[in-house]
Amino acid sequence: IAGANFSRKNLSDYAKHAATFINTGKTPFFLSINFPDAHDPWLRQAGGLPKRPQTGAEVKAMPYMGIDPPAMREMIADYYNSLSRLDTLVGDLLAVLQRSGKEENTIVVYLGDHGADMLRGKRTCYEGGVRIPLLLRWLGRVKPQTREELVSTIDLMPSLLAAAEAPPVPGLPGRALQPLFDRGPVAWRTDLFTEYHTHGAGNYFPQRAVRNNRFKLIENLLSGDAHPDYEATLSKIVGEAKLSAPTDTLDPHAAIAAASPEVREAYARMHRPPRYELYDLKADPYEFRNLAGEPRHAKILKKLQQQLAFWRAQTNDPLLKDENLLRLKAEIRSVKNKKTAKSRPWGYPDYFFGREPAPAPPAKKKNTKKT
Repeated sequence: IAGANFSRKNLSDYAKHAATFINTGKTPFFLSINFPDAHDPWLRQAGGLPKRPQTGAEVKAMPYMGIDPPAMREMIADYYNSLSRLDTLVGDLLAVLQRSGKEENTIVVYLGDHGADMLRGKRTCYEGGVRIPLLLRWLGRVKPQTREELVSTIDLMPSLLAAAEAPPVPGLPGRALQPLFDRGPVAWRTDLFTEYHTHGAGNYFPQRAVRNNRFKLIENLLSGDAHPDYEATLSKIVGEAKLSAPTDTLDPHAAIAAASPEVREAYARMHRPPRYELYDLKADPYEFRNLAGEPRHAKILKKLQQQLAFWRAQTNDPLLKDENLLRLKAEIRSVKNKKTAKSRPWGYPDYFFGREPAPAPPAKKKNTKKT
């Protein structure tokens, strides 16, 4: 299957190619399949799936967005239609695995890489962006259950190494998930860290975050700057909504202006983030109320700040140095403004890690004609 296949062509090929791979030989295998759903564009139906698509009248926007204008609901419906289609295609893969006779000796992991690419989701450290699906099936080894422990994709590699009875790799940041396979209490991590740098030159806005079972702290390294992705994201969903409902016009600015005061404040904060954002995920699961400036939360704020600073130092975060932060900002701005040639290598590995600067590509010779 060539490319990302965002046009959703020949969706049955995923299961066909998987069957060919799984049924070839009897040696242990690793197979990673990346489906185009639920990436945009969110298509109402592709390859006859889903058989009965949902419409905007049947859905509401995800609550962490804080707004739910009717003009956005057809887009939301098509996002859910994409997920429904994905469920069917994953079911086809599981059927292939069952027919192969290798089902009981195969670990199946289903996960996303980020939240929905809409509002307060992808490209943020909010829960809408970083709280992703993770399902793990290992027949006879994992008991069906839902766990509330804080886990991360960095836990997958040590888990798979342990499952294969391979020696552990020293220094891995994750931990094997095997203790969670059985029901019952387990001594587990109490904190989880997240970071965001940039998705492209147009949305560089590095963030660091730490959360425990109740509170979450986000540190915006370029606080005071307008978030470059804010207006771009609002414009993007206008276009996506138009694809789902051509006769409707979404005005996200108007929807935000008509929202509750705390939602308006949340979007203003997203537009121009402060240095710190502190949220009580138990009382405010959608992260609308920033508690960082409240005296009664000063103790937990300081604790999480210290934890985040320690983690950044422990992991050698190159952006701990202000000069690196500003230099990378200038380098990305140069790329965005097309002042830096596309053929020129990135410079940040040199000042991040003390490497020798990469050689510049040879200059193109000009064609000259003798007269």
